Amino acid sequence: MPATHRIPATPETIRWGSFDASYAPLIEVESGDLVVLECVSGGPEAMPDPSSGLKVPPALAAIHAANPPRLGPHILTGPVAVKGAMPGDTLRVDIEKIELGCDWGFCGFRPLGGTLPEDFPYKRMLHIPVDREKRVGHVPVGPGVALPLSPFFGVMGVAPPAEWGPISTKEPRAHGGNLDNKEIGEGATLYLPVHVPGALFSAGDGHGVQGDGEVCINALEMCLTGHFRLTVEKGGNLAYPRAETATHYISMGMHEDLDEAMKRALREMIGFITSRTNLSAADAYQFCSLAVDFHVTQTVNGEKGVHGLLKKGLLF
Repeated sequence: MPATHRIPATPETIRWGSFDASYAPLIEVESGDLVVLECVSGGPEAMPDPSSGLKVPPALAAIHAANPPRLGPHILTGPVAVKGAMPGDTLRVDIEKIELGCDWGFCGFRPLGGTLPEDFPYKRMLHIPVDREKRVGHVPVGPGVALPLSPFFGVMGVAPPAEWGPISTKEPRAHGGNLDNKEIGEGATLYLPVHVPGALFSAGDGHGVQGDGEVCINALEMCLTGHFRLTVEKGGNLAYPRAETATHYISMGMHEDLDEAMKRALREMIGFITSRTNLSAADAYQFCSLAVDFHVTQTVNGEKGVHGLLKKGLLF
């Protein structure tokens, strides 16, 4: 029977801003086990003023105090090895539940970052109170906006190929990572190509809510706890992350050039369709133009993202 494992966020269980195939796993689990990862977000520079009444979670404060090595922007919990996962396999990640881990989040921008750095060459930070019971964020702009939350993890990924060495969590790549795809929330499934034995799954960068594009740099950045069921699917030789929800199949493309990201997401969807049907590539290309929606995932992480949405039931 599948087991459940819970990993808290501590200075010993997190990596700040990096993926690396050389990281030793915190634990090794059986394929099909449920792993609960407590994840925290934000460096000391993003914390609210004590006078605000918003409290920094003890786990996050302990990580700040420990001052671990920091390569990229995100605090990840992991990695977790899955027994039997080998290069060429696919790691299926079923996101069974997401819990809000704090009563506030933040959203900011800074000089030289975001989609319009030339228009906003200064720093601004909003701290947004969250009603965890109602799952609503109270955005302090204008008269105030009550924003319904739809939490997901901005970063979910496996170890990259060993020859890449340590890489920043900022850029999404073939291993997954900083996908920032709001479709991949509670109830969704993410498929990741395995590059090293054990796969080495990590997650972090909790988002309470995000608009496609994530244009100013941040979503509602906040602490989340994720319940991930990790299952090895043997073979498949998946080259790039894919996902599905109850209603859609999702392809993804990432590239520093948004046009190239769009081409990758489209080619991935064409390949997915032809692998599941007797349609030719030309048939699938035209069908994508008729029935697949392509959205800009994010434009702020160096490698920009596009994702395609194919409604279930149209082809299979």
